Amino acid sequence: MDISVNLAGRRVLVVGHAGEARHTIARCLASGARVYLAGDDDEGRDDRAAETVVRVVLPQNRLEWRTLVSSVDLVISVGVDSATTDALERASRDARVWLTAEPPSPTLPLGRVTLVGGGPGDGQLLTVAALTALREADVVFFDRLGPVARLSEWAPGAELVNVGKTPGHHAVNQTEIEQKLVEAALAGRTVVRLKGGDPFVFGRGGEEVLACSRAGVPVTVVSGVTSAIAVPGAAGIPVTHREISRLFTVVSGHTPLAESELVHLAGLGGTIVVLMGVGTLPHLTAGLARAGMRASMPVAIVEKGFSTSQRTTRATLADIAALASRLGVLSPAVVVIGEVVRLSEQLDVTTATFLQDAAAELTTD
Repeated sequence: MDISVNLAGRRVLVVGHAGEARHTIARCLASGARVYLAGDDDEGRDDRAAETVVRVVLPQNRLEWRTLVSSVDLVISVGVDSATTDALERASRDARVWLTAEPPSPTLPLGRVTLVGGGPGDGQLLTVAALTALREADVVFFDRLGPVARLSEWAPGAELVNVGKTPGHHAVNQTEIEQKLVEAALAGRTVVRLKGGDPFVFGRGGEEVLACSRAGVPVTVVSGVTSAIAVPGAAGIPVTHREISRLFTVVSGHTPLAESELVHLAGLGGTIVVLMGVGTLPHLTAGLARAGMRASMPVAIVEKGFSTSQRTTRATLADIAALASRLGVLSPAVVVIGEVVRLSEQLDVTTATFLQDAAAELTTD
């Protein structure tokens, strides 16, 4: 069913098993509908909608079906048998009430895990696959860098668990996160792990996939827009540009690079994009200078990309560390090193347009 249909204040009859219809019920409730459920109880399941859903007796004959269907505005069947389908079709036709069908939600003893890349924080950059996974989730484990402002809307009825990490502080460590994913799936729940950027770009997604696989839990990955490309782009910095840079290298600045790594990095040419690199910026810039990179190489730091407080700090390799310290540059931030940084002065209109759009979205939300 297309939940974009305005159901606010409408009476919706859901016919089917409570567990199999749980996502349908959650979406209807989230849209403001008054939901009635005709079907078997799902004993033993944590029914989060129990207090807001009206249970009705499953009709036994044509008159009872017509009476029930006539009292609502919409009927949704979820995984019902052919006899019930026939009865619903007759009653809906007689009462001139819209009838639609949805596939049942999984109720197997073993659940599944989906790692979802949420992009750099702007909800408009979520993929269709990401929104589909969130809509079907029973529980969502999310972190601080993903788009979370509208999470309750995207995952109606789901349990939302914050497992976010901040620099130097892990409220829930990685091992615990993996255990929680596995435990929830083994309990038969549909699990989404929502991460900022892309799960496989310094997101420890590989570790979580391995943990699920070892436990025998089905796991899939939904790629996301990586901040390594999107955040510089939001600041008007293309990571490649004809006749300026034909390659870009993405590195983690979480820990200082070794001298051999710095030498190789400086020798590659092109654009260098550093994620999680604010804390190690002085070591990086000094190391690249020792490795032969010229002191006048342009550098930009883009803080809080895709937010109304986005800020870009530009300087040279020789000056950027001191300037960043003086201005109080903080994570989350993306560092870009290379000649493409100069292009941002010509492409600032892109940034201005984005920030206007972002401000408008926050206002409407």
